[in-house]
This record gives sequence, structure tokens and C-alpha cells, in this order.
Amino acid sequence: MSICQQTHHHVLDISAGGLKMDIVTPRWQKAKAVILMGATGTGKSRLSIELATQFPSEIINSDKMQIYKGLEVTTNKITEEERSGIPHHLLGEVNPNADFIAKDFCNMASLAIESISTRGLLPIIVGGSNSYIEALVDDADFRFRSKYECCFLWVDVSMTVLNEFLHKRVDEMVGNGMVDEVRKIFDPYADYSRGIRRSIGVPELDKYLRAEVFLNGENCDRLLLEAIREIKYNNCKLARRQLEKIRRLKNVKGWNIHRIDATQVFLNRGNRKEEELWKKQVARPSSAIVREFLCSVTAGKAPAATAGMTKDYVAQCLVS
Repeated sequence: MSICQQTHHHVLDISAGGLKMDIVTPRWQKAKAVILMGATGTGKSRLSIELATQFPSEIINSDKMQIYKGLEVTTNKITEEERSGIPHHLLGEVNPNADFIAKDFCNMASLAIESISTRGLLPIIVGGSNSYIEALVDDADFRFRSKYECCFLWVDVSMTVLNEFLHKRVDEMVGNGMVDEVRKIFDPYADYSRGIRRSIGVPELDKYLRAEVFLNGENCDRLLLEAIREIKYNNCKLARRQLEKIRRLKNVKGWNIHRIDATQVFLNRGNRKEEELWKKQVARPSSAIVREFLCSVTAGKAPAATAGMTKDYVAQCLVS
């Protein structure tokens, strides 16, 4: 009941559907943010949408390549349909040739987080670029942690299982037009160390795209298969590197990261048990962690700007 005594009510008008929800804003505590981490391909985007539909939220992308405009297939951007009307920030917003770095991300993400929080919504930061997240959260002046309390969720999948999935995903991306997409931005004089051309799939296709005009079909096919194998290898290599960074943040830096094991979900992809396992082992545990995080009251000097909460969520807080 101490939570009840430290709150006041106002109404959030969600204009998209004309829906109004009661919001509870705890006083005298830091604003709150959820940070959703995991290796590439583990289902972070899917989970972020599910959480955002339960706790009125907006999503901030922290994937280094998805920040740029273009290459929707190659960078595996979440589609408009998949976003389910949830506003996304820093997704496809930056000039593809820009030299965008961690400092730029921190500046843009901080503005987005503040805007979302002051409107009584929950910022959900999601992406695989853990160096961006680390730069944001553990800034040298401790500004972020002085203003925000964070809930870290880590969607994890066994590397053996994830490798197989990533190989299949690359095949799907090729089938969805990745090669043609990269061909449209191909430049024989391009710098693959800058901008969106750093994306996995672009440098690997360089040799093929240079040669396809001069070679016959059989030799072209050989070069394309070599490029696809390299793309698969580099995606798996990226996943291992991302996993190592998360473990370092958890085990060395001491971040309180909640691990959600989605391995069984991936082992059952495509069969009738997949959806049931996703809800049981990923969606529901994650929702419970976020609900408990939002219900908790912590001391701090920041203004009482915090996440919007549904009536069911408020009721559960009162019971607790």
C-alpha cells in the first residue's frame, strides 16, 4: 500500500485508437526505462512489441545498422506491419553515408528517452549493438543513471541452435531480395568502413557484384554462393561477439541483467508448440519482470516522469 500513498492519477489519451488509460505516476523517483538485449536473430523486436502493447510505450532502436535509411531486408528492419502501430525512434532515420558513432547515438537516444518519459510512457530500448547501450547507460558523467532506473532483459538462445536459425534467415533474406537491394547501392569505389555499407551482406557481395557483368552464369553462381556462405559465417560471428559483450556487462561490470532463455522456442520453430513456448518461456516471464520493475518505488532526485501503466497493472500493484 506504500505505492498507493506515493502516487497520483492522470489520464493518458492514446490518440491512435482514442483509448484512454489511467496512469499512475510515482513521486520522488527516477524515471524508468527497459533495455532489451540479445544476439542478432533472438527475437528482441518481437518481444519489444509484445511489451509495448501491455505497458504503454515507445521503442528506441539501438541497432547500429538499422539506424540508417535503406537496406530494409539486409539490415532486417522490423516492418511497418510488425510494429503494430507502436512508435519507433532511431529506426531508418540517419543518412546512409553518415559516419554515425556512439556519441551521436547517445545524444539522439537521450532526447527520445526524455520525450517519451515526460509524456508518461515507457521507453523500451532494443537492439543488438551493446556498445551503444553501454555508452548510453555508463556515460562518464553518470548522467543517465542519475535520471533513469533501468530494467535489463536479455533474450538468449543456445549458439548451436541460433547458428542454424541464422543460416536459414540469410537464405530467406536472399529470397526476399537482399542481393538486388545491395546491388542498388553498389559502388566500386565505396568505403565499406563508413555508414550503412558496413552492414553484413554489403562487403561480402562486393566481389560478386563486380564480376557479374563479365562472368558466365556458372561462375557468377559460384561467387554468389561464396558470398552467401560468408554472410552466414559473419552473422554467426556477430552473434558470438554480441553474446560475449552481454556476458561482460553482466559478469564483469555487474549489470543486473535478467536472462530469458528462448532456446526451446527456436527448437520448435514452425510447429504448433512454438507459439505456446514463446508465451510460456519468453513473453510471460518478461512481462512479469517488467511489471515488477514498474511497480517498484525507488528513491531519486529526478522528476516523477515514469512509465504509463494499464489498469490491470495498477491493480496488481495495489494487491502487492
